[in-house]
Amino acid sequence: MSKSGGKLNLVFTALADDTRRKVIERLGTGPAAVSELASQFEMALPSFVQHLGILERCGLIRSQKTGRVRTCYIVPKRIKAIDKWMKTQRSMWKKKRLD
Repeated sequence: MSKSGGKLNLVFTALADDTRRKVIERLGTGPAAVSELASQFEMALPSFVQHLGILERCGLIRSQKTGRVRTCYIVPKRIKAIDKWMKTQRSMWKKKRLD
């Protein structure tokens, strides 16, 4: 498996979880503090922070701490990699239907 294929696997694994997809959807509208993101979910903060860790490790988000506030940001480059893969797949699917 190629290095990029492994990273893509991590991304899709991360996105397999509804909570993490919702975090990505929210961050698509702009940065947010961890406390703001967590307030949308009925789970303990440590459990929620584990979800953020998974998103950060696969490169979908990054975070920055200023004082006592940790702010999360989406990483467009990784989202573009998913989009590129999906476009390639759609192209192949369309060609197969024409055969």
